[in-house]
Amino acid sequence: MTLKRFWSDPYLTRLDTHVTTVDGPDVTVAETIFYAFSGGQESDSGTIGGRPVLDAHKDGLEIVYTLAEDHGLRPGDPVTIAIDWARRYRLMRLHFAAEIVLELVYRALPAVSKVGAHIAPDKARLDFEWPENISGLIPSLEAQAQALINADHPIRSTFSDEAAEKRTWEIAGFARVPCGGTHLRRTGEVGRIALKRRNPGKGKERIEVVLVEDAPA
Repeated sequence: MTLKRFWSDPYLTRLDTHVTTVDGPDVTVAETIFYAFSGGQESDSGTIGGRPVLDAHKDGLEIVYTLAEDHGLRPGDPVTIAIDWARRYRLMRLHFAAEIVLELVYRALPAVSKVGAHIAPDKARLDFEWPENISGLIPSLEAQAQALINADHPIRSTFSDEAAEKRTWEIAGFARVPCGGTHLRRTGEVGRIALKRRNPGKGKERIEVVLVEDAPA
């Protein structure tokens, strides 16, 4: 089973490891920092042994990486994994911003049901089953989320069940939540955010989360 180093240190950008299995274009490795799509968070972008990763997906608890057909790797070959850090860090920031917003939505609307989520480098979205327009909640949600971010709380990420690879994040005094994504060390790393309400269809509400970058000097 691949050791998932993106949990113990999500800030690693390069890792020396070796290939464990090869099945045509698909390979597995002994250890990895390359996150595969899960929980709505997009896969990382990067290379294994200098070869671009075309796809990363979970197979049970294993992660399988798809390379070009002519990758030439064999089990036991040493390889270096490298990820696009700028992309990963934006995903981490947007992921955690969305996690905070989601918890605040649950508190504001206890009967709401989340029906979808997607974390991309440009924005995150959360979809809910809800019969009413939630535009009126957006300013309060944004203000509460930004206050938590600005307080620069430490974020504690741990296993709730290590054998099953189930993890949680925790902000003391706010929430402890199951989540297997890549987490920041502190809320302040998120930076400034903005929320927007969308209507993806009848009986559904969507909240989009974007990062508000510093204006150029």
